[in-house]
Amino acid sequence: MIIALVLILIAASIAMVTIGNRFLTRNVMAEASLQANSALRLATAALTGHLSRYETLPALIADHDDMKELVLNPDDPALLQAANLYLKDINRLLESSDIYVMTMDGNTIAASNFDGPASFVGENFSYRPYFHEAAAGKRSRFYALGTTSAKRGYYFSSPIRVDGVVRGVIAFKVDIEGIETSWQGGEYKILVHDPEGIIFMTGNPEWLYASVLPLTPERLERTTASRRYSDAVLRDLPIRINEFDGHRLMTVSQNDGNREYLVLQHYMPDADWTVKVLFDTGTIHAQARTMLVAILLFLCLFVLGLAVVIQRRARLQERMHMQIEAQAELERRVEERTADLARVNLQLRQTQADLIQAGKLAGLGQMSAALSHEFNQPLAAAKTYADSASMLIDRDRISEARDNLGRISNLIDRMASISRHLRNFARKPNEKLGPISIEDVVQETLEIVSARLGTADATLSVNFEPGLPPVRGGSVRLQQVLVNILTNACDAVEGLADRRIELSARREDGRVVIEIVDRGPGVPPAIMERIFDPFFTTKGVGKGLGLGLSISYNIIKDFGGSLTVRERDGGGALFRIVLLEAQALHEAAE
Repeated sequence: MIIALVLILIAASIAMVTIGNRFLTRNVMAEASLQANSALRLATAALTGHLSRYETLPALIADHDDMKELVLNPDDPALLQAANLYLKDINRLLESSDIYVMTMDGNTIAASNFDGPASFVGENFSYRPYFHEAAAGKRSRFYALGTTSAKRGYYFSSPIRVDGVVRGVIAFKVDIEGIETSWQGGEYKILVHDPEGIIFMTGNPEWLYASVLPLTPERLERTTASRRYSDAVLRDLPIRINEFDGHRLMTVSQNDGNREYLVLQHYMPDADWTVKVLFDTGTIHAQARTMLVAILLFLCLFVLGLAVVIQRRARLQERMHMQIEAQAELERRVEERTADLARVNLQLRQTQADLIQAGKLAGLGQMSAALSHEFNQPLAAAKTYADSASMLIDRDRISEARDNLGRISNLIDRMASISRHLRNFARKPNEKLGPISIEDVVQETLEIVSARLGTADATLSVNFEPGLPPVRGGSVRLQQVLVNILTNACDAVEGLADRRIELSARREDGRVVIEIVDRGPGVPPAIMERIFDPFFTTKGVGKGLGLGLSISYNIIKDFGGSLTVRERDGGGALFRIVLLEAQALHEAAE
């Protein structure tokens, strides 16, 4: 199988090299042609825009009264001086190359460069085609190499009419070397040639005044007659033209060897120019070869990958039989471990319940002294009321004795209430989660911790937002959490100057938030992350098991809420209990 794949790969590679290379070259050349066409449009637009800027200006200046008066009186020194200065100012303003006025015999009588080393004044340009056409009453344009300045330029000319008769000619020379400079060093080679094929603008100086058409005697004679290129040496550009899939290609022989170019051209009828954009096909062929190599590499990788897949499938089939047996053994072991895990989980839940009960009993033990005081006080009062009632009965003061008996009954009710709450708090809860009232739970909690608040000489202020909804939880376990935190708060403020404790509850984003704040030493940042860990305590030896906050944290977590602690602004600790609203949870379940 692998040998067959290798043979297929070799055959595909040969076909790719012979057929794919031409296909890829054609596609890359088409894309390059689109890009070169965009460059051609930009170059043509730049030339057209640059020349059209000056096209109408000769006619406007020719209509000036000073120009008309000058051609009627060409020997007047004042008129000549005024015309020279005027043309110089206009030339500087329009950023043209030169502006000059000629009489009907071709002699230049005024020019913008009258005071320069290459002044046109006194020169005769009757041999230029643009002079003959303007003298005949037509607007004209012409490209040439200046015979006086030796600078290339584009000429616009217009007749100067006086009373409908042509009396002179005005000409503009526009510099185009600035556009040519922008073509140098780019991705494309841009050139412009005249109707005879002679290149007069190009980003490659080596091609200047070379011809892309054969320099026949007729072409040379026409060029020499107009002195278009003055004394420049004209020559043939060694080129060879061929085509590839409808694209015109030109091979140029240069000093560094032959170069092939993709050619796009555009004819400018107004200027009688042809603009050509040349793109080096070496880049095209390199890109096509790169794509071809990439495809071949991909094909090789695909075949190798396919071979690897086939080999792995064979190994996979061998392993499947082993895995089936291993899976059966694993399922048997999973069943055994699941049964063991179920037993361990049962024991864990029992241990957790025992730890919770131990925490509650530990809390009751810590409050035993305060509870003893809470019971002894009403018992002593009841004994006093009973002795007093006996004496009142002996003295026949029945109404007062009855009042004492009523007081004794109230004291007994108070002791029974405390005893009932302690009994409920101490027994193991079997309650299910459901809606509970925050106010009721807090009220029962206060009866349990009131004795501890008294022994700590602490004051507790309770602030509830009106209309708090029921929350999801268990009343006995939530009572255990509140008792634990309030008892810790009593321990924290005992013996301090400020022994105030605050308990508040409010609604917040579909939840009920309970906050307990004390003004004790607070929880140091170093242990804040460990405060809810089991058996972690900041109290002395024998004063706590380190389970209270851990148990409280897990109880609130079972309710679907959260228990956190942070520093209170101004000192002390702030415990925050967040519980879900029972109604919101019920609606979400529906």
